[in-house]
Formats: sequence, structure tokens, C-alpha cells
Amino acid sequence: MRETAVGTAPDQRAPAPPRPHRIAVLALPGVPPFELGIPSRVFGSAWDAQGRPLYEVTVCTADGAPVLSDAGFTVQPAAGPEALAAADTVIVPPTHAMPELGRGGPLPPEVAAAIGAIRPGTRLVSICTGSYVLAAAGLLDGRPATTHWNLAPEFRRVYPMVKVDEEVLFVDDGDVLTSAGVAAGVDLCLHMIRRDHGASVANRAARMCVVPPWRDGGQAQFIERPVPEPTSASTTATRAWALEHLAEPLTLARLAEHARMSLRSFTRRFRDEVGTPPGQWLTAQRLELAKQLLETTDLPIDLVAHRAGLGSGNSLRAHMRTAFGVSPAAYRRTFGAGT
Repeated sequence: MRETAVGTAPDQRAPAPPRPHRIAVLALPGVPPFELGIPSRVFGSAWDAQGRPLYEVTVCTADGAPVLSDAGFTVQPAAGPEALAAADTVIVPPTHAMPELGRGGPLPPEVAAAIGAIRPGTRLVSICTGSYVLAAAGLLDGRPATTHWNLAPEFRRVYPMVKVDEEVLFVDDGDVLTSAGVAAGVDLCLHMIRRDHGASVANRAARMCVVPPWRDGGQAQFIERPVPEPTSASTTATRAWALEHLAEPLTLARLAEHARMSLRSFTRRFRDEVGTPPGQWLTAQRLELAKQLLETTDLPIDLVAHRAGLGSGNSLRAHMRTAFGVSPAAYRRTFGAGT
């Protein structure tokens, strides 16, 4: 006769906690330590409401052997290519030891074999020039992608099938995501956490990492441009003011008036500093506020739209479907505090 615990009905067991999402980070020869450490640091800071880790990050190499970083020390991996085959997400940081990729050369056989073992449907991610590895494997053909702005002309020439956009911090193409250089990898990892588990989890992870919780992927990379005239004013104070008044009508004229600039000067200065037009930036901030309200309150959709400055519930629905492919109600069901 089977014994049961006191006070517990037979066959009643607590549900097993969900399995963490498995991430394999492929360390290649010449990997920069900063970029290599980004996934472990950022995803390792994402926990559920019970304090359980949401991700399991494993650093691996193509053959299981140590690799030399570009900082001169050896990286001892926790696993070999088997980690790639078992992963839900594979992240490829940059490598500074494969110059042949910049000439369109093939991947080393062991790297090609390891990437070939990745299961179909696995989410693929590159940080900075890790995009060269994905492109050399043919995984970016016909897709939008980004890389470090300084290498974009070379990348475009060598991999003409890739739709390169060097003006953005990262590109999310569903199951394939690419980021620009260095710290843009942090932005991409936080974006992935936000996409997987909502803004609250991503914001907590950002606070643990002491980094800004959100920079839109469409924000421009810090590409070399002529230095603005030193006498020009900044739009920083106006942007901070706008974030405190999102529920109000914020026309371009009102923003320019607050900045004490002409419409033309304000628009030019705003684009120089932020990389996007004022209206596009404002809509992105309002959508971010709407997502936070959907996650953390039970306010009606119309009231969420009003407080975020997006007018009606219908307007919010249209914006969210365009930007995220979901309705406000579906987003709340997925990421709301009660889930």
C-alpha cells in the first residue's frame, strides 16, 4: 500500500516549476570578454515572482576545447557543441580571430558542424560581429539584420543577401535577432527578456545590472556624424519633460516651444541626439507606458490609452498590433500581474 504525506490527498502533487529557458553562448577564438559575458549577466538577472531563474545560460565552444579571448586569457567553456543542440536560444558573440569571414570565406569546419547541429526552431542571436558567423552559415539570407556600423559597408558587400540596417541598435526578426556593437548586446538581451516575460521582469534585470531598462531597437547607433555647433541647445530637458506629460497633447510645436527652439531647429537637433523623429520617439514612449500599465494595473483599455496619451482604446489597439503584433488584451493576459 502506497504511503501518502500527512494532510495531502493521494496523487496530489505540487506542479513542477517551469524549466528555465536554455541559452547556449558560443565562444569562438578571439571573443571579446565583455560581449561574451553579456548574456550570462543579463539573463542571469531575470527571475520569476518566486525568485526562480527564468534562464539557464551555458558558455560553450564548437569543439569543447578552451579558446583564447582577444584580451589574452583563455576561456574555459562549460560545454561543447552538445549545448547548442539542446538550447532554446543560441547566442553568438563577436570574434576577432576569423578575418576570413570579412572576405566571405567559409566557417571553420568545427564551427560549421556545431552550428549545423542546432535544432530547427531554435532562436538565433548575434551580438556585434557575431552576425558574420550567422551570415556565413547562410542563416541571415533574405532577413533584416544589423552589425557594428563601422563594418556595415564590408558586411553588405560580402553578404549581399542580408538586408543590413546599420542605423539601429538591434533587429528583431522573430526567431533571428541581431545587435549592433558592444553595449547594444545589453539592449538586445533586455529586449528578449521583455518579449519573453514582460517589462517588469526586464526592468528588474536592468536594475540588477545597473543599466537603462529600455532603449528602442530603432534608436540610432552612435555613428560618426559632424559634431553639432557648440552654441546649439539640447533637447534633453524637453524629452524628460515630455515623459512626465505623456497623457497630454504633445504637438511638435509645443515640444519646440518648451525647448525654446524653432520647429526646424528642434526637429534637426532631436534627430541628431536621438536618431529618430520626435513623433516616432513620442509614440514609442507612450507604448512603453501603456505596456507598463497593462502589466501592473487592471485599468480598462480605454483608460490605459488615455493615460498613455494614445487617445482611445481603438488607437491603442492599432498601435500595439503594428508595433508588437498583439492586442492590449492579449498582452495583458500574457504579462499581467495576475499571470
